[in-house]
Amino acid sequence: MKIGFIGLGNMAKAMIGGMLKQGIVGASDIIGSAKTEATRRKMEEEYGIKTSADNRQVAQQAQTLILAVKPVFFPEVIGEIKDVVDGEKLLVSIAAGKTIAWIEEEFGKQIRLIRCMPNTPALVGAGCTAVCSNPFVTPEEEAFCRKLMESFGSAVAIPERLMDAAGAVGGSSPAFAFMFIEAMADGAVQAGMPRAQAYQFAAQAALGSAKMVLETGRHPGELKDMVCSPGGTTIEGVKALEQNGFRAAVMGAIEACVEKSRKL
Repeated sequence: MKIGFIGLGNMAKAMIGGMLKQGIVGASDIIGSAKTEATRRKMEEEYGIKTSADNRQVAQQAQTLILAVKPVFFPEVIGEIKDVVDGEKLLVSIAAGKTIAWIEEEFGKQIRLIRCMPNTPALVGAGCTAVCSNPFVTPEEEAFCRKLMESFGSAVAIPERLMDAAGAVGGSSPAFAFMFIEAMADGAVQAGMPRAQAYQFAAQAALGSAKMVLETGRHPGELKDMVCSPGGTTIEGVKALEQNGFRAAVMGAIEACVEKSRKL
């Protein structure tokens, strides 16, 4: 099974690294294209894969073709490759905002298409990928795609109508989490803690908190209540967050991401 990547940016790098680490495919089974020679050389040296400057060459050789370019480049890339993509190839899109119907229309013919929305924690093997398929994808192909996505984190099948929400709460939200970690560290620095130590405490607290939600299965509000002792320090902090519109701000950020995704 030859897997092709059109685009070799951070997300493609995370995916390739996960696939190779988990032994799902070998380096000789992967080919990728990128515009710059520096990117191609780096991927060849780091992962041992074959690369090309020609998107058509990658599309011709791959049985599973992953479109890993930014949404704005999709019309150009599809225009280059559509005449060498037949109904036997499995196409995987990781572009935000580009619906299955839109991609099908661009190709202008019946294609086997899976739409995925991974996130940047895939770079450290902790990604979360939303997955949906068009009717021409077989159960075996969908299972194979999920196996690929699970090589760098978790993969969840959802209906396409939820993909914009998944892109916001899964794809965009790591940026919000990084801002939260940075802000908590800033507060600790203000209180006298060295910067490096503040980042360590803040990041580990965020990591441990997320792990508790996933592994205990308990409601986040219940876990929050466990930390808030009556008359204690934590409830004072919670009050300060609420006074500054913390939850409304986060909900507004997710809403903004969803709306932007729908306009792409």
